[in-house]
Amino acid sequence: MSRLVYVLNGPNLNLLGKRQPHIYGHVTLADVEAECRELAGELKLDLRFHQSNREYEIIDWIHAAREEAGGIVINPAAFTHTSVAILDALNTFEPPVVEVHISNVHKREAFRHHSYVSLRADGVIAGFGTQGYSLALQRVARLIDEKAA
Repeated sequence: MSRLVYVLNGPNLNLLGKRQPHIYGHVTLADVEAECRELAGELKLDLRFHQSNREYEIIDWIHAAREEAGGIVINPAAFTHTSVAILDALNTFEPPVVEVHISNVHKREAFRHHSYVSLRADGVIAGFGTQGYSLALQRVARLIDEKAA
């Protein structure tokens, strides 16, 4: 089983730390990536970290992950609530998928309460700020280890 994990980030997360800091905090996506890379090293995981404002790029990365990855951590951002195409791509990926949201989407607008991605995800982490990425990586690592055992 591959120990490569794709960490995929959707639209506007490139503005993390600048956009609505009262909701998303002051940590940047570069900070999140650095923290993920450090933890991945401790967990003996390889990491591919991507962000895009374009749905098709996220779908292409999911397709690439099918060939080489042992898991996906995905923060689909606004695509969470709209993208059947991302759900369909994730449904072609057999290893673990963990969905991450920085804010608690269930305390926000009603349209944010529905996630297409959750229909495929093996777990969902919401409301833990950027720490959710670390929790997701730990969970994916454990699922990879359990499958290998």
